[in-house]
Amino acid sequence: MPIDITMPALSPTMEEGKLAKWHVKEGDSVSSGDVIAEIETDKATMEVEAVDEGKIGKIMVAEGTDNVKVNAVIAVLLQEGEDASAIGAGGSKPAEAPKAEAKTEAPKGDAGTLQYDKGTSTTSTAPVANSNTGSSAPNAAAPAPAKSEGGRVFASPLAKRLAKEAGIDLASVAGSGPKGRVIKADVEAAKSGKGAAKPAASAPAAAAAPATGMSKNQVMALFEEGTYEVVPNDGMRKVVAARLTESKQTVPHFYLTLDCKIDALMAAREQINAAAPKGKDGKPGYKLSVNDFVMKAWAIALQRVPAANATWAGDSILYHKRSDVAVAVSVPGGLFTPVVKSADTKTLREISEEVKDLASRAKSKKLAPHEYQGGSSSVSNLGMFGIKHFAAVINPPHGTILAVGAGEERVYPENGQIKIGQFMTVTLSCDHRAVDGALGAELLGVFKGLIENPVMMLA
Repeated sequence: MPIDITMPALSPTMEEGKLAKWHVKEGDSVSSGDVIAEIETDKATMEVEAVDEGKIGKIMVAEGTDNVKVNAVIAVLLQEGEDASAIGAGGSKPAEAPKAEAKTEAPKGDAGTLQYDKGTSTTSTAPVANSNTGSSAPNAAAPAPAKSEGGRVFASPLAKRLAKEAGIDLASVAGSGPKGRVIKADVEAAKSGKGAAKPAASAPAAAAAPATGMSKNQVMALFEEGTYEVVPNDGMRKVVAARLTESKQTVPHFYLTLDCKIDALMAAREQINAAAPKGKDGKPGYKLSVNDFVMKAWAIALQRVPAANATWAGDSILYHKRSDVAVAVSVPGGLFTPVVKSADTKTLREISEEVKDLASRAKSKKLAPHEYQGGSSSVSNLGMFGIKHFAAVINPPHGTILAVGAGEERVYPENGQIKIGQFMTVTLSCDHRAVDGALGAELLGVFKGLIENPVMMLA
């Protein structure tokens, strides 16, 4: 029986995407692992791989089509011995037909653990992580059971053949493929006795109530027709809106503000940059920014106050061993928060180069999921725009986010004298469920000590 290839969910919160490019055409033969298409989401462009072998019988969604819903049929795969006549009228498939959801591969990059993407809907009931932004994501949902409602087992043709040869009941095998589909590796694991038993199907969780607010028509009715232009929100803007609404509605924020004297930091930065080797073009080999020092100091502070390096996880709190710090990056139409892993162990120069690389690829949506998912805290710096002070929205499930303002000269008293120095205002937003007031104050105090005396970052 022909198999539907459906639009894959590239993250737990993806609802639709763009079918950017087909790498195959009708009549082409494919094997498991062959790249058949490219899908664009609000975050990145992903390659889609075939999980079954066969021949492309019909392409249902044209190249370049936007807003293709997750699980919509994008192509039909014919198995051995079948031809196009096996495809139902109009290309539709019987409801009971097994669905081979395409496997996706992240853009080439370093391997990493997928923890959470930056986009979670307000109806999600699982813990999530995001960006202020837009960077980190909810933990991937557990695979769906391989049995359909009608009792049919979802399995690839190869898995069925191997199971039959080995005398294995597919109904007893836990599938690790898309939608819990049983694949070759599952059957081989079952043959060796290492396969996991299929978990009992659980009742679907009740859908959460949708976010409340004025509809588009209600908003438009408040303004005179012709005085505005309607621009539909793209995927990224929808994700940012949903995540920030969720954060402010569900995370009990509180804020702590300090002024940091940065004369020593600016002097150290100038000295380090002056020592940078020059290339053949006369340009310095590196140039550290104030934000590089902020990232380093914040990562060390999280290590020195480990109780504040925390994530709220419902009935538990996760205390992170590493300082994986996300940095907010503005991109057209929204925000990304790529993560600098183990930032406390990296030099200022390494942090500088990594942030520049991540920010550059974020703007062109070339980041792999593991590069913008995860992290335990964030830094959002608007100082380059002249903003003196602001409070950032926490990126769930991060426990904190540090908002950094512009450095400026200010008058201050010292030993009965009036002096002038450079100061920077920072505001720490905390999730009160995981980080209490005194703990947040301790964390911010350690950061202040490091940023005012940057040599202490070496201790």
